[in-house]
Amino acid sequence: MTSTAQVRPDGPDAPAGRPQHLRHVVFIATAAAMGGFLFGYDSSVINGAVEGIRGRFDIASGVLAQIIAAALIGAAIGAATAGRLADRIGRIRVMQIAAVLFALSAVGSMLPFTMWDLAFWRTLGGVAIGMASVIAPAYIAEVAPAEYRGRLASFQQAAIVLGIAVSQLVNWGVLNLADGEQRGSLLGVEAWQLMLGIEVVPALLYGLLTLRIPESPRHLVAQGRTDEARAVLADVEARGSDLDARIAEIRERMRGERRPSLRDLLGGRFGLLPVVWVGIGLSLFQQLVGINVIFYYSASLWQSVGIDPGSSFLYSFTTSIINIVGTVIAMLLVDRIGRRPLALTGSAGMALSLGAAAWAFSYKSGTGDDITLPDLQGTVALVAAHSFVLFFALSWGVVVWVMLGEMFPNRIRAAALGIAAGAQWVANWLITVTFPSLSDWNLSGAYVIYTVFAALSIPFVLKFVPETRGRALEEMG
Repeated sequence: MTSTAQVRPDGPDAPAGRPQHLRHVVFIATAAAMGGFLFGYDSSVINGAVEGIRGRFDIASGVLAQIIAAALIGAAIGAATAGRLADRIGRIRVMQIAAVLFALSAVGSMLPFTMWDLAFWRTLGGVAIGMASVIAPAYIAEVAPAEYRGRLASFQQAAIVLGIAVSQLVNWGVLNLADGEQRGSLLGVEAWQLMLGIEVVPALLYGLLTLRIPESPRHLVAQGRTDEARAVLADVEARGSDLDARIAEIRERMRGERRPSLRDLLGGRFGLLPVVWVGIGLSLFQQLVGINVIFYYSASLWQSVGIDPGSSFLYSFTTSIINIVGTVIAMLLVDRIGRRPLALTGSAGMALSLGAAAWAFSYKSGTGDDITLPDLQGTVALVAAHSFVLFFALSWGVVVWVMLGEMFPNRIRAAALGIAAGAQWVANWLITVTFPSLSDWNLSGAYVIYTVFAALSIPFVLKFVPETRGRALEEMG
């Protein structure tokens, strides 16, 4: 844990209304968001290994999809358990557990004996992904000052998209070293194995970074470690803040509360509290638009419509760059124009882009290795895929993680976030495991389905999603 003596102030002239140690606050959010980097890296690195795994184990599309989606089952488990575990042992300890699981998964996935132990290691990595998906936004929301919370919480999504881009770049580099063959030999293993194993490097970095950031002040107050909580608040709150008043406010909110459980989430007309259903809905729509088809299968997708392997990896990387650009736009706007306007803009843009892609893919012709798209439709498909990623990144990619970290009342935040994130991983699994079969059946039809969900997200936001910009966490509920 970083003590106040180790933190360097911005200086005596630091303006009121901003944290006295703003650089330290940014470092804390960045370190926590490293879990998001691994989340993105682990989710996307499999994209470069799909065809290598298929060839190594000689498996059909259905079984291959199960291996790829195994991580998502683990992620649902990790997301559902991380909240309560964090309330028991602290946010930092859960981050460290996730770092260890990421590292073990990377080594195991690089050296599988059969497709089944590969699935096991992918599932273990998924547990780490699920933990990171819950802990990072909750921790950042609890540490960040209200006026900076949206931008700092968006670090999570920025780290996710950076992890996706880096994994694509690493895959492309490994593929080139292996002369374009996923099963080419490198360092005594096949290229696809090395792609999966390299993840051990950021996993170790994540673990080291967690040793340099403080525990959440809310968790410290809950554990009776008031002096430590005051020291953390002194670093992250605005200059001149009444720290004793802030601690009293946190303690007052916690008074009479017990550890959140599923029972605490019950009470609405349909079982769960309405705010929990809204969180689940946000999570479901974020995945049901099919965004992870791009990141899990894009190389295979482009090859399936006649694009050569080298170009397909390049297009996978360019979509990752677009993802980063869109995320930066969202980070700049999320605290300026609010969460709802961004979500609505993204929904409309995604629906149009997905509809264009569905139209283009309907012109796919040929069979086997001789599949093509006409030049016009091929161009439309590429532009539509990139614009879809852009609209997702500047809206739902950031907004959902920001809102899940701040929309729930204090007494149920960790448990509700775990349920919502768990639902997200179940939806992610559903999309991932069904895409190969849907693609074989009708690629255009698959994109029509994603278009419908993008369109349905618009009335969902208008009717059910509240604006949380500028509200203190203690006001939620």
